Amino acid sequence: MSNVSRPAIYVLLTLTYLFGALSLLFWLVFLFRGSLNLVNLGLGEISALGLNACLSLAFFAQHSIMIRPSFRQWMARFVSTDYHGALYTVSSGILLLGLVVFWQRSAHTLVEIQGIPRLLAHAVFLLSFVGFNWGIRALGSFDMFGTGPIVRHLRGEEPPQPMPFTIRGPYRWVRHPLYLFCLLMIWSCPNLTADRLLYNVMWTGWVILGTILEERDLMAYFGEAYHDYQRRVPMLIPRSIRPAQ
Repeated sequence: MSNVSRPAIYVLLTLTYLFGALSLLFWLVFLFRGSLNLVNLGLGEISALGLNACLSLAFFAQHSIMIRPSFRQWMARFVSTDYHGALYTVSSGILLLGLVVFWQRSAHTLVEIQGIPRLLAHAVFLLSFVGFNWGIRALGSFDMFGTGPIVRHLRGEEPPQPMPFTIRGPYRWVRHPLYLFCLLMIWSCPNLTADRLLYNVMWTGWVILGTILEERDLMAYFGEAYHDYQRRVPMLIPRSIRPAQ
């Protein structure tokens, strides 16, 4: 990072926080309300669903490829590893914003619940959002936007020591509570249109696939400790109301 000027670093930090925060905010509103229909391209039903699918696939490809250790090793040949997290956040934020902005609303409503069930669906979303934040706090140290290495460099701090494998909070019930709460937020929208069903199915499949791939990385990193954790705690669906010891 010594070859990069401080103004350039501050610009990167600004872009990272901007795209990271805005994309998350727009995505949460999208999950809660359904399609925002910000840009109506006037497409037919099939074309609109095809565009929506392409927007999702573009995000999946970027998000999944850039997080893989093999890709990070390749990128390290050109860009310092200190920048990887921030560049990942900027890229993800741009694609997620693009998905929300250009997502096309379907004219076909499959299910629309009202009354108390609608309020319950909103309650599931809000509780899942609280649970998601609980899961983040349970991690102890969570660099949401990947700016930790850059900030430490600016402050002249040393890199932190690797964290030991610990189990806290919702991780005592499932190994991937953040993914579980995301799935609950995805499916809690009370208006199920054709485009929302497409979104729910595609993103559920991607989350499950991502969970399986992440399991491989965690197993390689933590070894037998994580293998024992796998035997005791389910991946996504809790088996008991009692937490694992």
